[in-house]
Amino acid sequence: MSAPTDVRPAAEDARPGRGARVAVQRFGTALSNMVMPNIGAFIAWGLITALFIEAGWITLVGDRVLGHEGGYGFVEHFGGWGAGAEGGGIVGPTITYLLPILIGYTGGRMMYGDTARGGVVGAIATMGAIAGADVPMFLGAMVMGPLGGWSMKKLDALWADRIRPGFEMLVNNFAAGIWGMLLAVVGFVAAGPFVSAFSTAAERVVDVLVDNSVLPLTSVLVEPAKVLFLNNAINHGVFTPLGTAEAASEGQSILFLIEANPGPGLGLLLAFTVFGTGMAKASAPGAALIQFVGGIHEIYFPYVLMKPVLIVAMIAGGMTGVATNLLLDSGLRAPAGPGSIIAVLLQSPAGSLLGVTLSVVLSAAVTFVVAGALLRTGRSGSDDLAGATADMVEMKGRSSIASSLVAGAGGTGRIRTIVFACDAGMGSSAMGASVLRRKVHAAGFTDVTVDNRAIASLTDDVDLVVTHRDLTERARGRTPSAVHVSVDEFLASPRYDDVVALLQEQADGTVGGTADGAGTPVGTEHGAPIGADQGAAAVATAAPPRHGLLARESIVLDGAAQNRDDAIDEAGRLLVAAGAVPEEYVAAMHERELSVSTLVGNGLAIPHGTDAAKDLVRRTSLSFVRYTEGVDWGGQRAEFVVAIAGTGDDHLQVLSALSQVFLDEAEVDRLRAAGSPEEVLDILGAVQV
Repeated sequence: MSAPTDVRPAAEDARPGRGARVAVQRFGTALSNMVMPNIGAFIAWGLITALFIEAGWITLVGDRVLGHEGGYGFVEHFGGWGAGAEGGGIVGPTITYLLPILIGYTGGRMMYGDTARGGVVGAIATMGAIAGADVPMFLGAMVMGPLGGWSMKKLDALWADRIRPGFEMLVNNFAAGIWGMLLAVVGFVAAGPFVSAFSTAAERVVDVLVDNSVLPLTSVLVEPAKVLFLNNAINHGVFTPLGTAEAASEGQSILFLIEANPGPGLGLLLAFTVFGTGMAKASAPGAALIQFVGGIHEIYFPYVLMKPVLIVAMIAGGMTGVATNLLLDSGLRAPAGPGSIIAVLLQSPAGSLLGVTLSVVLSAAVTFVVAGALLRTGRSGSDDLAGATADMVEMKGRSSIASSLVAGAGGTGRIRTIVFACDAGMGSSAMGASVLRRKVHAAGFTDVTVDNRAIASLTDDVDLVVTHRDLTERARGRTPSAVHVSVDEFLASPRYDDVVALLQEQADGTVGGTADGAGTPVGTEHGAPIGADQGAAAVATAAPPRHGLLARESIVLDGAAQNRDDAIDEAGRLLVAAGAVPEEYVAAMHERELSVSTLVGNGLAIPHGTDAAKDLVRRTSLSFVRYTEGVDWGGQRAEFVVAIAGTGDDHLQVLSALSQVFLDEAEVDRLRAAGSPEEVLDILGAVQV
């Protein structure tokens, strides 16, 4: 195994505070991973609350239709808010038991390794914290759930190989039961009272801020933290637990709208639409629709990072929204997940609907005015996405992997397994692995395996991991012992040559180990690739792609989209029309694009769904859209968009073939000149892997 080595440009290493930011991002991701799978339950609780409490919509409408207390008389059959956790109502038991247990189960399952065993122990531990407190135990669930799953996994490892055959179920069940019981006692005695005290203290801090009318000042911290991708840590780690507790007692909470208000993001993107230039101006309208209606706030973060002075506009808009809600005593009943205007309005109580609407409108207006002024008066800075991207690449520079290893590690173990990782482990990583595999094997290192996986499935038993530069930190957390290589694109990255050079230096004996006479690393296992699965083996010996995966009807030679998001929609609709995926898969394609761009180089983009969306795919299929003038793809130009939906490993063959086509300029020119879908099929189908 290689010594843990970071292979990154010096400019990237020099970023101040980067480690702290990544640590907080990881913490926020952990919180988000516990809350987001259960956001539907939070929404259900919010809707139930909005309908069935004494001041809810049924009471409001029923009283007007049936007379005084007519609506509430109907609500009483469902056990309104007053019934509490002990009564037969829906609202109280949901917030007291269901939501915390769901969070605890999810956290335990996550820490154990996505298995129900960890989730069950986490839920038992959470129940102890619930019983030991008199406030909704969300924070307790976020502690006891992961603790239960993690500790159960460690205990199981102690006797994993020592159980006599036939006694596995007995030992496993009693171990989970006994350990869950002990953790429940700990939760009851310690976690419950501690979290109760913490929640009470936090509520007092919020009350002080509200009573002194200084709650809007939280935007000074919240808005800059959001654009650094710390929004999950803020929203799910702070505002959701505190806001839910406040809503349980007051019927609503202003805290749900401090981070989730879609107004400031809308105002910023509208300002770029009117006053921006270049790619930023062209892409802003589509981004505004996705942010405001779709609730994906992350889409506006790059616009602020590109021109940091705009954070002033975001703070001004955020403070305006908070001040409006504070002045009009408005808030939401439950978290607005995602932060869409639709979700915000659905979670608004009748008495807060006006205030919430004004907070969104006014925050958007203030952000628009301030951002517009900054964009008009600050022309010396770049507000063009393409220019910002080019400047970033120019500043970043490059370094040799081999020289970094020699200088940093002195000597490393033999590199036998290489994994190319991305979010889903399906599209970008498969294509990058295919290109790198050819280079590695062409250089004579046929015993070095090159695999592709999702980051979530990485284990610390590989030697070298290749990722897009935006995902390297996440991959390093999963495989700290591996060499890590960051790339900017997937088709023609010069970092691939650096990997081959490293293998050659190892073969020559200049970087760790010795070599045999043929220049092939000693110690690799012939005929049994280390760490390779069937998908990787299929790519290595792939047959020509089958035309059945790309139907003639799924080929468009003159795409109509003007930007990346519309192009994803256009290519995704072809997959839907082919019956390969439902409409929800297109949304997952947009979600996947937010993490790392699927523009792989040479004008090719391969949008595909997230790893979680694989279950939506009915059959493996592709769509092909050509854009004669190109479309803006996050600051770069895409000419060809190939959307991917894959159920197994079939799509790997096509990705391998695509990489060959788009590495050959003559073949790319043929695709540009193709006059019919049949010509496209012939070009892609004729490639031998």
